[in-house]
Amino acid sequence: MNAWLEKALLDVAADATVLRTVFPGVGRRVGRGPSETPGWTVDDVARVELLKAAPGAAAELPDLYRYGDAAEKRAVLRGLSVVDTGDAGDAGVELVADALRTNDTRLVTAAMGEYAATHLDDAAYRHGVLKCVFMGIPLADIAGLDRRTDAELLRMMRSFAAERTAAGRDVPADLLPLLTEQDA
Repeated sequence: MNAWLEKALLDVAADATVLRTVFPGVGRRVGRGPSETPGWTVDDVARVELLKAAPGAAAELPDLYRYGDAAEKRAVLRGLSVVDTGDAGDAGVELVADALRTNDTRLVTAAMGEYAATHLDDAAYRHGVLKCVFMGIPLADIAGLDRRTDAELLRMMRSFAAERTAAGRDVPADLLPLLTEQDA
């Protein structure tokens, strides 16, 4: 492990407000290349580790997201599922909702992680899934789809597929097996 990251982990473990100063510099300190976790960069992993190490990190999440660049926002969204957000109220849901209003596939993908699968209400989750399909984000990247798919989501996806077909456009290949499987 990088010496800078080791020290930063100790510092945030002692005081979660240190996240404000170390979070922005993570990419410069540990790099931005791909990590062993598919779809994640090494700075994503390091930032999530910092969030896990900081007791009370939930209170810092809104500002880390608000003032962060895209990589920092992505890490906050990925970190929602490992941080105890109980004290933060609906802050995590609000961050996911904000990310789902963007057209940044990296943020939308991160937003539809395990936290969203667990905390979004049915309507918000369905709309998040449909946004992913519309943006070409693979269904495999959406957490909880196996347990959150319901009749209304299937109806929405069938309507999407019908609109694409009527317009002479391709239907995402990973959507077809889901619709076929659910018909059986």
